[in-house]
Amino acid sequence: EVQLAESGGGSVQAGGSLRLSCVVSGYIYSRRCMAWFRQAPGQEREGVAFSGGDGTTTYANSVKDRFTISRDYFKSTLYLQMNRLKPEDTAMYYCAQDRSSPYCDPTSLGRGYWGQGTQVTVSS
Repeated sequence: EVQLAESGGGSVQAGGSLRLSCVVSGYIYSRRCMAWFRQAPGQEREGVAFSGGDGTTTYANSVKDRFTISRDYFKSTLYLQMNRLKPEDTAMYYCAQDRSSPYCDPTSLGRGYWGQGTQVTVSS
């Protein structure tokens, strides 16, 4: 069974940085699409950063030039480096993996594997 486990969340002041990690277990780590999503209370889930199995990366406009998604295939881990954090970045952050495709599609990811989330809180 594929399992994803996030870590690295916490509380920081605006302008600070955090690095989230997502360890994948339960199968041989392959080049499927992986992504980070977030959801704040009362808001819809938002795709933040996407890492295609073909090496492409895409970002939500709200985090572009501040967040960086990366993978370590040897450690079976997905990362999200978050710099210059803002209060509006406060949310529960989830990693997700597509069940089969190396190409990123939010709808397909919604049917994929998900972690339990890690909370990020940014104070002003």
